[in-house]
Amino acid sequence: MSAQAERRPHLLHVFSTFGVGGPQTRFVSLVNALGGRYRHTVLAMDANHGAASGLDSAVDCTFAAMPVVKTAGISIANLHHARLLLRSIKPDLLLTYNWGAIEWSLANFAMPHWPEIHIEDGFGPDESPAQQNPRRILTRRLLLARCAAIVVPSYTLLDVATRVWRLKRARVNHIANGIDCERFAQPADDALLASLGIDRHVPVVGTVAGLRPEKNLRRLLRVFAALPAARGARLVIVGDGPERALLAETAAQLGIAERVVMTGALANPERVLGRFSVFALTSDTEQMPNSVLEAMAAGLPILASDVGDLKRIVADANATFVIQRDDLAGLTAALDRLICDPALAAAIGRANRAHVNLHYSLAAMVARYEALFALAGRFDAH
Repeated sequence: MSAQAERRPHLLHVFSTFGVGGPQTRFVSLVNALGGRYRHTVLAMDANHGAASGLDSAVDCTFAAMPVVKTAGISIANLHHARLLLRSIKPDLLLTYNWGAIEWSLANFAMPHWPEIHIEDGFGPDESPAQQNPRRILTRRLLLARCAAIVVPSYTLLDVATRVWRLKRARVNHIANGIDCERFAQPADDALLASLGIDRHVPVVGTVAGLRPEKNLRRLLRVFAALPAARGARLVIVGDGPERALLAETAAQLGIAERVVMTGALANPERVLGRFSVFALTSDTEQMPNSVLEAMAAGLPILASDVGDLKRIVADANATFVIQRDDLAGLTAALDRLICDPALAAAIGRANRAHVNLHYSLAAMVARYEALFALAGRFDAH
């Protein structure tokens, strides 16, 4: 390794998984934007590196491996291997992502202690901002208090971190997710649309999401099925995950299978976003989903369940289309209104595009993270 490479700060990032998802997508965008100013090592505890395909070839990013013991609680073996890897890599800064990497915060509790930033994006199906595991609350309260900084993308999580976990406000940083707005403001790929069987002449309700329980895409299927058949709409679900077969079965039971297109995972969702009439997200839990920001940059109106910061994220004109998650009639009526009034939908889409460009740019996010890296790691960011 060259002396110049050695002088660059070395960041170790620990994920429970590096499969495609919100935190991983943000990581890829951030690291690509930072270019060659850092060295990165990524550890995915499940050895899934699916999101790595988005990394630019010029990025200095390697992938570490270690044996992982899957247990319901903290594993002594995992702590041991984490300590060994920390001593071997000797990172300038350790970054842990979400509850799945909490063992690393515990492993880093001993001396020597590496500067650590913990990034918390939200909760799985077993937790929510209102209902959390008491043991996890105490664990976070103890371990995260020792971090140089904690990052949350939503005001909902900011409240949880300071009020429930009782972390010092000065250490909790609210950094909103940011995206490359120009990338998602492109027209759809006609050839891809044709190959997926997405009709060019009917209203399209679309979503981009991991097919996991907390995304509650069965709710979206029920809302779509309740639309009047005369609307002629199609539902396009972009993404993959463990619930794919269940969702296909649900669509068949609801009698809408012929009007639902499941594309699987797409590395470049902007290739289809431009064809959507409405972007829909009916999750049980979210904080600040990148998929919504991307849809806003594509100029789309958003229909969403009112969870996390979703009502804060969208433009004011869109706020009335963020509905209580269990109000199926309200979600259906709101979706029907957007489909039946293309002029209204287009106006909301324009407001969303202006809003995301103004408040959620990739450049603003990168600047905030880089300043925090330098402060926490005590090195020159440039």
